[in-house]
Amino acid sequence: MAQRGDFDKIELHLIRVLQTLITERSVSRAAVRLNSTQPAVSAQLKRLRALTGDPLLVRAGNGMTPTETALQLLDPASRLLQDADRLFSPHSRQRSFEPAHSALTFRIAASDYLDPLFLPELVAHLQRQAPGARLELMPLSGAFDYRRSLAQGAVDLVIGNWLEPPGELHLGRLMSDEIVCLVGEDHPAARLSARAWTAERYLECQHVAPTPLHANAPGVIDEHLASLGVRRDIVVRTAHFSLIPLMVAQSLLVLTTGRLFCSRYVDSLPVRIVRCPVAFPPLTYYQLWHDLTHASAANRWLREQVREVARNLSGHGMLRRPRARTEGKA
Repeated sequence: MAQRGDFDKIELHLIRVLQTLITERSVSRAAVRLNSTQPAVSAQLKRLRALTGDPLLVRAGNGMTPTETALQLLDPASRLLQDADRLFSPHSRQRSFEPAHSALTFRIAASDYLDPLFLPELVAHLQRQAPGARLELMPLSGAFDYRRSLAQGAVDLVIGNWLEPPGELHLGRLMSDEIVCLVGEDHPAARLSARAWTAERYLECQHVAPTPLHANAPGVIDEHLASLGVRRDIVVRTAHFSLIPLMVAQSLLVLTTGRLFCSRYVDSLPVRIVRCPVAFPPLTYYQLWHDLTHASAANRWLREQVREVARNLSGHGMLRRPRARTEGKA
């Protein structure tokens, strides 16, 4: 470990190299992000290893992975860099962000549950507003720890739906949607009257559901059903949510999700939207972010763009209601 004299020689740039190496998990990628060279970053990694007494990055297959010590150092390093920015740039919170001239990289983790048009619309919108910026889109999955990624600065924003969003994060409500059922045209529910399409029949159907975003987490639909003391028969779980409407069209499966998502498929597939006979609260989508990026002018701008795209999709004519024939008799 470093002695007192060694700490006095640590410059701020070395802390930035540490943070970048751990988040990128690659010397070559870190060099690109730091606008440096691979030999220079390798030398700085060697120095960091001597200062910390830990290898920090170790070989894992064809890549590198951070050690437990490295992961523990990431949050303090990020806070130190943020505090240094505030210390030496006291007006950093008020500094303007010029999207037209920005070359920043924004990292967003998002579910594909809300609307198949949302991410394409967001990409197109950001390309128009900030043509020089880069965008990295990551899927939310059970293997992705979005809370840790936000806290470590590995992602700037997370977009998805939760019954109870994590309390330690900032959140912005994007839209709310009615929960409905999507079924094939030949499904009995498409021909039943509203009175006959009961909660009991719904629960007895064969259901398809997305793979939970977290281990041992049932998801918002099944979490609510559990609160009512009932459960549905899920016979198919899949991480490929965008393919579920095609599965529904060719089977007797029932998909329970937001109307906004379902409405995109009723004109292209032999499917129908029917009322869900179980009363659900609205499906609410949020964008979540951490204190690390809360005061950033660039990230404030990004959150505003996400909010604008969501508002346009849900409330300014882009959400086209299904034709009457797609509603069935429910």
